[in-house]
Amino acid sequence: MKGYVFHGPGQAAWEEVADPGVEEATDAIVRVAAVTICGTDLHILKGDVPEVRPGTVLGHEAVGEIVEVGSDVRTVRPGDRVLVSCISACGRCRYCREAAYGQCRGGGGWILGHLINGTQAEYVRVPYADLSVHPLPSAVDNEDAVLLADIFPTAYEVGVLNGQVRPGDTVAVVGAGPIGLAAIATARLFAPERILAVDLAASRLEAARKLGAEAVADASEAPEQLIADLTDGLGADVVIEAVGVPESFELCTRMVRPGGHVANVGVHGKPATLHLEDLWIKNVTITTGLVDTRSTPTLLRMAAAGRLPTSQLVTHGFPLDRMEEAYEVFARAAETGALKVVLGGPQREVVPLPAA
Repeated sequence: MKGYVFHGPGQAAWEEVADPGVEEATDAIVRVAAVTICGTDLHILKGDVPEVRPGTVLGHEAVGEIVEVGSDVRTVRPGDRVLVSCISACGRCRYCREAAYGQCRGGGGWILGHLINGTQAEYVRVPYADLSVHPLPSAVDNEDAVLLADIFPTAYEVGVLNGQVRPGDTVAVVGAGPIGLAAIATARLFAPERILAVDLAASRLEAARKLGAEAVADASEAPEQLIADLTDGLGADVVIEAVGVPESFELCTRMVRPGGHVANVGVHGKPATLHLEDLWIKNVTITTGLVDTRSTPTLLRMAAAGRLPTSQLVTHGFPLDRMEEAYEVFARAAETGALKVVLGGPQREVVPLPAA
């Protein structure tokens, strides 16, 4: 089969790799029908995630069909159409028993495309299949479902729930990429008074407006002043960091009100300064986290009922064998307008990129 293989910072290729097979009784083998590319994959290619070894197939989100299962798998069988979660869960360790699957200590957590071969391939081996794949309702198509493997549960759990968004809140989302947009969409479920989106790209700010952000701000034009003007100088109740660079995190800490919450979702590759000389007196709560995907069944039900705007985030579609082109389009989002790129779903006309 073929897969998208990481060979070191700045080096990856769609190439022949060994077919996966059942290695443990809890494994499932999935024929991949649709995958997407995550910002975390770009961090890996930049060298920000040194745990990823050269030779690893990337990717941690997919929809596909079960083709083989180990002898201990009980919840799915060959022929089932499933969502492959970005998090694998052993189901036995202390963290799994608390539904904190992202912190699994039994061999799970974020392992696909990180510690073991991932989903950006024609087939993928999924450990702990009973808790790590989800049968899909027929009402949810592949293109919508694949966005529930990571970005929607991540935005909802690590951003909205960790940030404790409540009715009447002012919510600021810094970074209107796919995660930030999913945070806007799921924050609306809690009826905040207003949502402010902050980004440098006009196309992403427009997407944020369409998803329900009532105010948008260019990150280069002092958005903290806009927040102050909207809140009589208090600041936002909840600020969600969805970029992963020091400047965006520090901006979030300047925008939050006393007693408010900063929910960091972004993957950081460099240290950020925590200005405790300003924050120590403000009763601010700062949370970090890796998604647990405990909300995935709920989000699947909501998607089946048409309550999540998943398809609005998909801007580009490719066949699997155009993985390298899809990565280029996604990595150059400022030029291409890419939000989510889906491979294996409906194909879209793509304008060729100018030379980098």
